Amino acid sequence: MKYLVTGGAGYVGATVARMLLDDGHEVVVLDDLSRNDGRQIPDGAKFIQLRVHDVGEILTPGAGFDAVLHFAGLIAAGESMQHPERHWDSNTRASLALLDAMHAAEVGKLVFSSTAAVYGEPSELPLVETSPTNPVNTYGDTKLAVDRAITSFTRAFPFGAISLRYFNVAGAYDCGDGTMIGERHNPETHLIPLALDAALGRRNKLSLFGADYPTSDGTNVRDYIHITDLARAHLLALGAIHPGEHKVYNLGNGIGFSNLQVIQAVREVTGMPFEVASEPRRPGDPATLYASSQLARDELGWTPEKPDILDIVRDAWRFHQQH
Repeated sequence: MKYLVTGGAGYVGATVARMLLDDGHEVVVLDDLSRNDGRQIPDGAKFIQLRVHDVGEILTPGAGFDAVLHFAGLIAAGESMQHPERHWDSNTRASLALLDAMHAAEVGKLVFSSTAAVYGEPSELPLVETSPTNPVNTYGDTKLAVDRAITSFTRAFPFGAISLRYFNVAGAYDCGDGTMIGERHNPETHLIPLALDAALGRRNKLSLFGADYPTSDGTNVRDYIHITDLARAHLLALGAIHPGEHKVYNLGNGIGFSNLQVIQAVREVTGMPFEVASEPRRPGDPATLYASSQLARDELGWTPEKPDILDIVRDAWRFHQQH
């Protein structure tokens, strides 16, 4: 099979691209490298540096693509509140261009990288796929808009899609050949790599945004999922797409870890102390998010194999030490 992977230079996209290649598929990676340097694009993938807005240049009727896996976009919730125009352009406008190109090329299968941010402040926990969607930041708004557009396309055309709503992805993927794929965001905004940088002395302190949330220790609670588990779900999703249907699945462990618990795990794994500085809350940050992934278990046959936060941090630490 021939797959187009948008955002395939990024953390999740590169991992999924590598898994597809290892399974014997042909992979084309499209990325504009605006937030990545391309070093994690897997060997064996054809790379095209291009914005998703212009994907119609390569996603043509004669290109022979069987499906698209769409990871490209901006992911920082805080940035989305300061620069909403960037997120509406990179996440929504670009995705609409992709849907148009897929329709014109008669490529009828899509796996979309969605987010738990579409739920906003939850009215129930754990979150399920039928939980109300009410984003509290622009990032979530832009992703929810794309989900709704996808639903419209599946109703109108011979087109099927699966949206996978991520919670907090972390850890690193061991490629089995001595290399690993890990988080290399630019700029980095995720807690575990930032804490590991602090442990390595690459930053003077770790900023902790908000210590007055209505949680057990006052810090945000999030559902962490290992990158290997997350990536496997995409391969399972490819085999579960049906024309005229848009399915949504949560991908999480169903367990919430607070920011302070994650920091303690980093200290335990690294054995290194580092300073933590309390900062004001960031706008658009829900207090608690964790999910039930029972639907993905039942319908995709997916089960997280590395749910322990210490295992997640250990793999991330191995990657950080190598890079």
